[in-house]
Amino acid sequence: MILTLIISFVLLEFAVNSVLSWLNGRWMTHPIPAVLKGLYDEAKYQKQQEYMRTCRRVSWVSRCVSLAIILPVLACGWLGWLDGVVKTWIDSPLLQLLILYAIFDVVGTLLDLPFGYYSTFVVEERFGFNKTTKRTFWLDTLKAALLSLAISTTLLTVIFLLYQSWGDRFWLWALLVYACVMVFFNLFYSNIIVPLFNKQRKLEPGELRTALETAMGQWGARFDDIYVIDGSKHSTKANAYFTGFGPKKRIVLYDTLLEQLATDQVVGVMAHEYGHYKHHDTLWNLVVAIVTIGVYLYLFSLVVGSDALPQALGGTPPSFALAMIAFSLLLTPLGFILSPIKGHFSRRAEYRADAFAAEHGHGESLIEGLKRLAANNLSNLTPHPAVVWFTYSHPTLAQRITQIKQLSHEV
Repeated sequence: MILTLIISFVLLEFAVNSVLSWLNGRWMTHPIPAVLKGLYDEAKYQKQQEYMRTCRRVSWVSRCVSLAIILPVLACGWLGWLDGVVKTWIDSPLLQLLILYAIFDVVGTLLDLPFGYYSTFVVEERFGFNKTTKRTFWLDTLKAALLSLAISTTLLTVIFLLYQSWGDRFWLWALLVYACVMVFFNLFYSNIIVPLFNKQRKLEPGELRTALETAMGQWGARFDDIYVIDGSKHSTKANAYFTGFGPKKRIVLYDTLLEQLATDQVVGVMAHEYGHYKHHDTLWNLVVAIVTIGVYLYLFSLVVGSDALPQALGGTPPSFALAMIAFSLLLTPLGFILSPIKGHFSRRAEYRADAFAAEHGHGESLIEGLKRLAANNLSNLTPHPAVVWFTYSHPTLAQRITQIKQLSHEV
């Protein structure tokens, strides 16, 4: 029964994602909104359409390959078989858990590699986005895999030891650990994680720094410093963000952003980013993430001792690892339910951040910056409404521009 549910949920996830992709494809030729007319000339619009079609094809193949692998793995009980093999290697339940998950990490990385490589050096290269060398790609892949393995190993060890000590009540202490880890990474992400993959330098004195410091002073913003990250090491695509809490706040600008936008447009983009901070969006996202993890951990605590979960994957109880895997697969419908809800609140937060920029006189600059970034990134200007509702964390570009113009009394 449980295995049937798990396979049904896997197929449901595949079907939903495939239908959404199909809808987006059907909507590609929908008329471009009036506020975006002229963003692409005819040649660039055709290039954008081809880019979208290519990305959809790669995503479709990736989903099909994943499904073709996971279905026989589940149906034939190969996860249970692997768990049994690991148990013959070593007696320690903790080491069994860590070895099994290490194997999953390695296999998952190897399965993702062909698609990551193809997307980077074929798709992104073909459309002029890729700036990554093969050496950088392999080094970043290795560093990301090792970092993921180190974090997952640490968290799994702590959670398993808490379970052994506290039984079903382990979830409360595990939640505390997760909360501390998430707060730590929110505070020190730019100091610890980013330098593993990119170089950061302080923005040198000049017109842009003066403009940003003046604007931040007008907004009453306090920050540690302004940094520039070498995003051009990987891609031509641009970004900017405001990170940290308290004395650890900092502005981070991609060098590609500075190359593509004028000074007033960068200030407009940062007005939007500071709007997120002003409305405590980062803090609320952190709180919601912690509460969500707390719910997951509590639900897991109710079934972690069940023999049915390991048996559903072909294993022999007890198996903490198989119980976790089966439980995560059973959460698929909950993920579907939460996705539109999270997207709704995320889009509301984006509207608020845009409103902050408009209310402080940066509406037109933000609009021009968003247009230029969208054009440079070959962004989809006509996503299907169902796709936006179900998966988008941001409103569409047309929706954002319409609101900003209304707030700026320009329409």
